[in-house]
Amino acid sequence: MKPFLWILLFSLRSPDGTRAHGVSFTKHPANQTVSQGNAARLGCAVQGLTEPDILWMKDGEKLYSTDQMFITLGEQHWETYHSVKSVQQQDAGQYWCEVEFQDLTFSSERAWITVEGVPHFVQESQDVSTFPGVPFNLTCAAVGPPEPVEVLWWLGGLQQGEPSPSPSVLQVQGVNGSVKFYCEAKNNRGISVSRTGTVHIKVLPAAPLRLQVKMADNNVTLSWKPGFSGYSELSVCNVQLARRSGRSNLDLPQQEVQVPPHLQVLWGLRSHWNYSARVSCVNEVGASPFCPWLHFQTPESVPSAAPRNLTLELSEQQLSLSWAGLQEEQLQGRLLAYKLQWTLGGEPQEPLLFKENWAQLSGGGRFFNASFQVSACTSVGCGPWGPPVLVLPASVRVQSQRSHLGAGLLLGLLLAAVAGLLLAAVAHRREKETQFGSAFRPPGAESSVSFTAARSFNRNCAGLQDSTLDSLGINEDLKNKLQDVLIPERLLTLGHMLGKGEFGSVREAFLKKEDSSVLKVAVKVLKSDITSSGDIEQCLKEAAYMKDFHHPNVIQLIGVSLHRRPVQRLPIPMVVLPFMKHGDLHTFLLLSRLGEHPFDLSQVSLLRFMLDISRGMEYLSSRSIIHRDLAARNCMLNENMVVCVADFGLSKKIYSGDYYRQGSVSKLPVKWIALESLADNVYTTQSDVWAFGVTMWEVLTRGQTPYPGVENSEIYEYLIKGERLKRPAGCREDIYEVMHSCWSPVPKCRPSFQHLAAQLEALCRGPAPPEEALLYVNLEGEGEGAAAPGPEDGGAGPMDGGAGPEDGWSVPWQRRAEDEEKDWLMAGPEVALAIGGDYRYIIGPCGAPEEEEQGGGATHASPLRDEDDDLVIDV
Repeated sequence: MKPFLWILLFSLRSPDGTRAHGVSFTKHPANQTVSQGNAARLGCAVQGLTEPDILWMKDGEKLYSTDQMFITLGEQHWETYHSVKSVQQQDAGQYWCEVEFQDLTFSSERAWITVEGVPHFVQESQDVSTFPGVPFNLTCAAVGPPEPVEVLWWLGGLQQGEPSPSPSVLQVQGVNGSVKFYCEAKNNRGISVSRTGTVHIKVLPAAPLRLQVKMADNNVTLSWKPGFSGYSELSVCNVQLARRSGRSNLDLPQQEVQVPPHLQVLWGLRSHWNYSARVSCVNEVGASPFCPWLHFQTPESVPSAAPRNLTLELSEQQLSLSWAGLQEEQLQGRLLAYKLQWTLGGEPQEPLLFKENWAQLSGGGRFFNASFQVSACTSVGCGPWGPPVLVLPASVRVQSQRSHLGAGLLLGLLLAAVAGLLLAAVAHRREKETQFGSAFRPPGAESSVSFTAARSFNRNCAGLQDSTLDSLGINEDLKNKLQDVLIPERLLTLGHMLGKGEFGSVREAFLKKEDSSVLKVAVKVLKSDITSSGDIEQCLKEAAYMKDFHHPNVIQLIGVSLHRRPVQRLPIPMVVLPFMKHGDLHTFLLLSRLGEHPFDLSQVSLLRFMLDISRGMEYLSSRSIIHRDLAARNCMLNENMVVCVADFGLSKKIYSGDYYRQGSVSKLPVKWIALESLADNVYTTQSDVWAFGVTMWEVLTRGQTPYPGVENSEIYEYLIKGERLKRPAGCREDIYEVMHSCWSPVPKCRPSFQHLAAQLEALCRGPAPPEEALLYVNLEGEGEGAAAPGPEDGGAGPMDGGAGPEDGWSVPWQRRAEDEEKDWLMAGPEVALAIGGDYRYIIGPCGAPEEEEQGGGATHASPLRDEDDDLVIDV
């Protein structure tokens, strides 16, 4: 007889076509009573099948074992055993074996393993928190076999009474200080001792810890970690807020916050203003001390008011302008410029920018009869416009003011007379409204119709209208849900391409918001063929679902826009996502190793990347989302070096149908796909765990391709032999164990993302070499994208402790030549877009172009056309 080791599960039919009624068990497991620590062995034999797959069951659950032995007793006669080397209490239960044949399941008789030994506890008293002198109860329960079991209590090192039958309740009349307790359980096999618990006396809580503020758009969120609770649950926390003006503080009303969660959104704060906040938390005993004050400044906003008192003085030589500056609370930010727009003969002219609240423009005669209005601009955008003022000589201006009054009276009388005539005419006509306009029947014998069109159309108009929900024919319920998801295309300004893949391209873009501010975003333009409105409707449904995701390690969808092209009947969906400053994780890892300026990444930094991914996937799996394409290339790095899981919303579209099976099979990312997914095209959260293990390997090798030397077509055979990715060089053994656990051939044996996040968090906290500061080349200077001076330039190099990530830094491959061009405002392209207009010529206070004043010529970039030749972008 020859033993066989079974690793993979499969089902085979016997070559002679054995019928189901020919299957029978010739040996069944038998009841066993075993002392704790001894071995136990159950046997089972089946006849009538060729190479059957015999499974052992315990209490209704399958037992998975890699060392299960099968022994041939004859042709179509097999025997197998289940062994336990050292029986413990958790091994007690009901066992049987099963075999499947032709969609039928056959089961053996059932047997019990009963474990005898010292008592084991089924209920142990937990720690107790109480007030001094208040009575309370402690409970302890233990069972055999053998029975009976008696319980003896110990409190503060002293025996409490005599042994009593299990379960036992100890009534304590009260204590005045912290005290330890435990119980002993005894039967005729020995004594077991429970865990040691503690009775705590409730006290005041400690002050909250790690108070911090997060600002996104116009929302300010205050968060903190609770301090020592005082052995009593925290119910509320009190937030004190003060507005700082100069050296004095103005205390604002105290806010009471129900906890958890330990955070509070602060409303009604002024933009670009200094505030202070502190927090105290309350339990049953009372309130904790306040934590130290946290000082912060709110984000900038556009000015809330327009500059007033615009005055103009015109002479033959020049036009002098002046206006009142804004108060600090009206400015709501740092003033960048005053924007002056003007019209001449009804035609808008090129806007002008000024640093001061006055200006002198040469050639006064050319501004006669021009109209001027002014607005203040911050880095976010420009505020409201002041009233327009007409340029007239001083003498004419006085006379015009007098004549305007008389002209106004005459105009009012004329309008009243016209209105009376119209009303009289309408009274003699019977009007009927139609969907095309208004139809009138004049008096007379013959009926005639005069028609006035309600709308006019131009068939030669080349402009394309924005795609709306009404134009797509979507039902009203879905339309209401999608109001906050669909973004009009006119609000997006597409920039240069950030990347291109099988399913579309990703472009940098700017999104104009309702408050006229501008947000830098990334837009994914899908190339998928849209054949029906149903496809667009399904895309919008998924977008509405994804927009509700809120997690720091999951990229949040901003919205979806529909890009309409003249040659296509239906629009192309564009997915609008937050702009990730440092790109995808795979490129970041490659550049750290192979870029022009390589940089070091410590193992603690790599662990943090993996922990971020696991937390993001834990959140997605809790929302029943299966990613299907988890890899380093689909993880993004934001400006704070936090990893966000991306591309989870489109994964179902990618794998539905036979897209990957048509054409080249290499399009399928087989090196990240789980064994069962390759075999049966089945995708679960457990298959995402497999891909996470491969992503861990990518991170630790800093962007290497998995399974080097193994072709895509060979991956399945490579894995089915039990081969796995090897431990990367320099990888700690405990990290590799976590990674390797993700590649179990049995999906249920793989850890959950919650368990993976806990393991990686423990590894991050565990003993490790001290973290070195992440140092990068091309550190930002005065302007965006400016390179930091190196040692040869007299600056601080990487070994000199240069600026770290918190000082603001850019990654080498994202530095562009156009980023180094600066205008006189020292503002990046986002600011220029926020202010708006064409600023090839920046006007100084005295009317001359700013570049000419500095001795340089005016420069501007010519319009660029992308490689798809479908959009023209002015830079």
